[in-house]
Amino acid sequence: MSGVAPYGYGAGRGFALVVVLFILLIIIGASFTHHHGYYC
Repeated sequence: MSGVAPYGYGAGRGFALVVVLFILLIIIGASFTHHHGYYC
């Protein structure tokens, strides 16, 4: 975790973080719309 970490590692980590956030957003959105549909 030093400042001399390879660029590839940082880029891969950033990409993984974006993917995780995107999947989490989809899961939350699908869950919200699913429950909202039930209430309607």
